[in-house]
Amino acid sequence: MKLYIKILIAVLLLSSCDGFLDTTNYTEKNTGNFPTNVDDATQMLTGVYSTLSMAVSEPQHTHFAMAELASDDRFGGGGENDRDLQGLDHLMNTKPNRFASFWKARYSGIYRANFALETLDDCVGWQNEDHKNSYKGEVHFLRGLFYFELAQMFGGVPLIINSLGGNLPKASADELYAQIAYDLSQAIAFLPDQPYDESTSGHATKWAAESLMARVYLFYTGYYGKDSLPVAGGGLISKDKVIEWLEDCMTNSGHGLIDDFRNLWPYSNEYTAKDYEYSQENNLKWAGDGNKETVFAIKFGTSVDWGNDFILGYSNQYLLYFGLRSNNGTEQTFPYGQGWGGGPVNSQLYKEWLSKEPNDIRREASILDVEKELENYEYGADKQMEETGYWQKKYIPITTYDQEGQFYPSYAVLKDGAKDEMQLAHTQDLVLIRFADVLLMHSELTQTAKGLNLVRARAGLENKEYSLSAIQDERRWELSFEALRYFDLMRWGIAGEKLAKQEGVNIKNRGVDTKMKAFGGGYKARFEATGGFWPIPESQIILSEGVLKQNKGWGTPDAEFTGW
Repeated sequence: MKLYIKILIAVLLLSSCDGFLDTTNYTEKNTGNFPTNVDDATQMLTGVYSTLSMAVSEPQHTHFAMAELASDDRFGGGGENDRDLQGLDHLMNTKPNRFASFWKARYSGIYRANFALETLDDCVGWQNEDHKNSYKGEVHFLRGLFYFELAQMFGGVPLIINSLGGNLPKASADELYAQIAYDLSQAIAFLPDQPYDESTSGHATKWAAESLMARVYLFYTGYYGKDSLPVAGGGLISKDKVIEWLEDCMTNSGHGLIDDFRNLWPYSNEYTAKDYEYSQENNLKWAGDGNKETVFAIKFGTSVDWGNDFILGYSNQYLLYFGLRSNNGTEQTFPYGQGWGGGPVNSQLYKEWLSKEPNDIRREASILDVEKELENYEYGADKQMEETGYWQKKYIPITTYDQEGQFYPSYAVLKDGAKDEMQLAHTQDLVLIRFADVLLMHSELTQTAKGLNLVRARAGLENKEYSLSAIQDERRWELSFEALRYFDLMRWGIAGEKLAKQEGVNIKNRGVDTKMKAFGGGYKARFEATGGFWPIPESQIILSEGVLKQNKGWGTPDAEFTGW
């Protein structure tokens, strides 16, 4: 009997099971007639990429949101009933299947990647062998990325590397990271050496694979106390090899730092900047999505709706979740727009940054101080929780006015023709790897200050001698709110002590002054109980009939967040 695969023509999504993204607009294909040619291969590759957006449809249950809200630099926030956001902040659970949508999205991507790798050689019409290998390289990169996010989030997960699947127990960290290293090694070998701007925006490149390999190496060797990275099938990847790959990226990719850090973020876009005093005073001009500093990003667009044809994740839903919770109307907080109030910035980050680097332009470029910038900001709007008066500026709705003074919930309505709706209008890239991170990883691995000081010079700061504390601070400032801080704390072995410092910080709940308090025994206790990892969805454990075991530190009353 043939395996039937459904192709959704409108968006070229390869489905792994009946009912997935179910619509009436289907053409049925099976393993007897699909894939056969390069067009089919392109459909398969698009289907693998599409699962990145699948997860973004429920951003509060994802790797990126968890890494941001669980870090010491942000609180959960949201309204009084937004326990999912506040639970992430406190390293606590809120429901049995808390991360089920993320788990499904990543394993859907893995299934599609497995099927593609098994069948790309069956396709005809390739320009040459390098053309086919470039497709394989992209798929290997994505499978490596998917497993890395799962491994960082859950620790051990089932390792499935063929489309037949199976009921498998959790693989060990060594097994998982060996497979990740294998996939990224294959991606590096298969993907072309061409400069980034000759590649299709949003697609994996050799440079993205080399950069992600360094991130994988740093996390695995740091958290697990290793000195090399294993490779499935045999062999080890040394620190020297990782450095070599980073230097290849630094020298040959065409990537680099843009001149002004502030031009990385959309508040400097031309439609908004003309009316935004901060952008005007600093003569800012947005470098745009896909600029030379972006090594890899999730792309978004305007084909998004509330139906089944175009899922919510085709727009950047993180902006909505991290937007300001406001009853006054979004014009009152121009240019920072309306959303669900997730992720208030810990005031201690602002204070420590100001104390250590008083002249750092990145602080004001990255953190919104409502007392300084928003005259009409309302504390406690719509029962905002864990409020500090500080918000991040990197991933937040950026509003605009047209030439006639008409207000819009996003600059993308004018720039990209996005829907004029505050929940669907956001097209900003979610940048997962930025060239500044490449430079900082290189400094950390080589224990030299060159990359560190290139990043500092761009911010107008003096050179520093290399030290671990210097690189820790620099990563905190430069890469704030980019979903890296939590994992940095884990791999440096300082997460418990840093997270515990959130307790006692001044906040407002529903506009009333109070202090951040401990739940479940406190931040440090929760981290030590779990090792920093999160619960596997109970539905997956049930489906496995006990083969899959729950992670430590979950399933007890101390692990359940019931709210303030």
